[in-house]
Amino acid sequence: MRSDVMLLDKITNYIVKSKGKQMRPMFVFLSAGMCGTIGETTYRGASLVELLHTATLVHDDVVDESNYRRGFFSINALWKNKVAVLVGDYLLSRGLLLSIDNGDFELLRIVSNAVREMSEGELLQIEKSRKLDITEEVYFEIIRQKTATLISACCGVGAASSGAEKATVDLMKDFGEKIGIAFQIKDDLFDYGTAEVGKPLGIDIKERKMTLPLIYALKNASPADKKHIIYLVKNKNNKADKIAEVIEFVRKSGGIEYTKTVMQTYYKEAMEMLDIFPESEHKTSLMELVKYAIEREK
Repeated sequence: MRSDVMLLDKITNYIVKSKGKQMRPMFVFLSAGMCGTIGETTYRGASLVELLHTATLVHDDVVDESNYRRGFFSINALWKNKVAVLVGDYLLSRGLLLSIDNGDFELLRIVSNAVREMSEGELLQIEKSRKLDITEEVYFEIIRQKTATLISACCGVGAASSGAEKATVDLMKDFGEKIGIAFQIKDDLFDYGTAEVGKPLGIDIKERKMTLPLIYALKNASPADKKHIIYLVKNKNNKADKIAEVIEFVRKSGGIEYTKTVMQTYYKEAMEMLDIFPESEHKTSLMELVKYAIEREK
């Protein structure tokens, strides 16, 4: 990530200091170790994934007008939007060049598909949030593209970098997609929880994001209740008492329990896909990582 441009060097150093849990590179390494051998290609694949993920986060903060990321000021908060967009572009280009310069074209193909789908998912969510007409089917398509596709790419990149055959790479991509969907559902549940998770309660409601707990609650509500709750989300989403009313409506409607059941179904299906692999330290660690992702409290 080093550059001769002093400003860029300063910002990339800041990004490195404020790094997150780096779960996505861990998916790359553990998938590679379970499917074959970890080599230099795996390290490049993990770097590609992390560079891409960081680039999307920098751009997301501009789109969402967010001033904080992982407990630190966001790039756009410190250096303004123009610089943040250019830094995101730089990080993405570094990842692409890392793959091209080393001939890792299969890894690049997997990750480039993920970038395309992530963009489509974000735009689909924006389109649907205007009308608040998201069905369960649309919701799953949004989170599959927005979140699950990158976890899928991580597992696919890991398998491909280890020399695994195409069938194994495809299996690991499917595994990653299921985990990614469960991971996002878990994140959506935080909006209705009581634990201190670093994400303010009701933030999705403030942003008019229709997630599974609310979609389920509205689907099973009376026409009058449905009309009232949609009105609150559309027009009163900046008032704390109205947000609390929506949250209470979702809890009483069984939206939380239903969502947890769906999350567990994806989790179990994903874990069963690993049965074909022999026992190993990498497999055990991958299963523990997935368990952490689903059971985490923040």
